[in-house]
Amino acid sequence: MSTDLSRILNDWPYEPGKLQVRVVEGEDGEQLIQIRLDLGILQMRADGRPDGQRPKGFESLLDYHEARLDDHLRKGPPDKDFTLSADECRDLKEEAAQYYRRYTALWVLKDFDGVVRDTGRNLRALDLINRHGPSDQERAELEPFRPYILMMRARALASQLIRDNEPKAALLAIDDGLEALKQHFAGSEEESAFDGSPEVQSLREMRDQLAPRPPVSPKLELKRRLQEALAKENYELAAILRDELRAMGE
Repeated sequence: MSTDLSRILNDWPYEPGKLQVRVVEGEDGEQLIQIRLDLGILQMRADGRPDGQRPKGFESLLDYHEARLDDHLRKGPPDKDFTLSADECRDLKEEAAQYYRRYTALWVLKDFDGVVRDTGRNLRALDLINRHGPSDQERAELEPFRPYILMMRARALASQLIRDNEPKAALLAIDDGLEALKQHFAGSEEESAFDGSPEVQSLREMRDQLAPRPPVSPKLELKRRLQEALAKENYELAAILRDELRAMGE
């Protein structure tokens, strides 16, 4: 069998500026997610660790280290005595990058449950490194990515609830995401960090699209039309609108 990938690549041409994602069935019958890149195709598992590996017999390195932490706490020592090495943090970061690639692909596929699963998983990885990394630098390295992950998780939750015809619950999911972002930026030296965050703006725009708008009162509508009529020097219409406002007690 030839190892040349040209036929596969030619059958799925690359389109610049577009995230191309598809789902295929693997030889073992499992679903695989593929992303078309300029120089090839990235393939990953739809479930479990994206590369299909089971490090140390666990679904992921994160699961392995969380199990280690649980054993540590059961034996009695305080949480702060559990420390990850620099190499362990590096491996966890590389693993988190795999899940990032997958949840961005799942977003394109509108698999919102999968996005919620993988973003929640990466937030756990950030929390573990933030609490147990060997140095301040290691602990802080992934924190700039937290706002994006929180935003993606909130958008995916809201999108799934909209699909389930639960608009009020979707609004609550967005509000929870905004509150989590607010807490994240609470310690920022810049007071405008929260309001200036693109992630916050994205969630606010989504919320504005979902939130019911109050109906415009007849009086306000007449006043708006009167202002337009005066601006256009349509005094005949303006006189009629004034009479209508007077009849309404204005």
